[in-house]
Amino acid sequence: MADITRRLGWRHLRGAPTAHIRHQRAGKLLHDGPGLSFWFRALTAALSEVPVDDRELAMTFHARTSDFQDVAVQATVTYRISDPALAAARLDFSVDPDTGVWRGAPLEQLGTLLTETAQQHALDVLARTSLSSALVDGVAAVRERVAAGLGAEPRLPATGIEVVAVRVVALRPEPEVERALRTPAREQIQQEADRATYERRAVAVERERAIAENELASQIELARREEQLVEQRGTNARREAEEHAAADAVRAEAEAARTVKLAQAEADRSLRLADAEATRSVQLADAEARRTERLAEAEAARTVRMADAEAARSVRLARAEAEGAREVGEARAQAQAAWLRVHGEVDVATLHALAGTRLAENLPNIDSVTISPDVLTGLLARLGNGERP
Repeated sequence: MADITRRLGWRHLRGAPTAHIRHQRAGKLLHDGPGLSFWFRALTAALSEVPVDDRELAMTFHARTSDFQDVAVQATVTYRISDPALAAARLDFSVDPDTGVWRGAPLEQLGTLLTETAQQHALDVLARTSLSSALVDGVAAVRERVAAGLGAEPRLPATGIEVVAVRVVALRPEPEVERALRTPAREQIQQEADRATYERRAVAVERERAIAENELASQIELARREEQLVEQRGTNARREAEEHAAADAVRAEAEAARTVKLAQAEADRSLRLADAEATRSVQLADAEARRTERLAEAEAARTVRMADAEAARSVRLARAEAEGAREVGEARAQAQAAWLRVHGEVDVATLHALAGTRLAENLPNIDSVTISPDVLTGLLARLGNGERP
């Protein structure tokens, strides 16, 4: 679609590179070509826009084969407008000068023309072909016939249309017929699958049998080797027992010889120890006798010295005791004499006081004295009267 803009009563058209623009005014062609850009007046301009690029037209239609089976044909036709002037003259490619939109539907007309033409040739081919042949070779046959028919169609060049390519995508029967046609092939495929399954199972059984035989042979070989191993172990055990017995005999002999040597060495050591102990005992006895003799002599001398010292001490003590007794007697005599002189010189009252004092000194210890009220009352009364107690 052309791009049209407005400016002060004028219009400016800018076309695409794939669009052929024809501008006429008063029957005269002013602009003609693809990708044009120009100014024009909307009231006096007649504009046409013809696309010159390749276009794809997809079509789907139904046809009937020679055995009266309905098939669906899917095809695509690639075409282009090779003569834009002729196409603009035969079909309505005019555009609105205000919006740039086609006034009609030229591409739909071209699509209808191409679809009906291709369908006509495809129906002609399929009507003389069976369903099985159509499904096998129908795609190529329909494509060739449609391409040849479109190329030979006189109306297309007269309209300026060039067919570039024809492609037939698929030929499909009705769903029920298609399922029915698939059934034999499906059954055959299933049979092949079952056969493959059976063969695989047979191979698996054969392999399992071979594996079982190998396992049995392995078990037999293992049992034989175990038997050899048991025999070898018995031989090894006997040999080991013999070697142990020989080693024990050698160890016993060595132990006996070592025991004899140890006993001899122990006897020699005991003898040497006995001799040394006897010598030591004699020496100790001699030393003890000498020590005892010296101790006895020292003890006798000490006893004599102690006896002499004790005798001298006893004499001195006797002399000291005699002297002390004499001095004590003299002192007592002098004290008694002095006491008598003193008592002879003092009065009777003083003597009574001294006698009471001496009596108090010799009385026993009295912790407490209890005075009854009667005694205390009598004493106080006598003191109040001026009487002596």
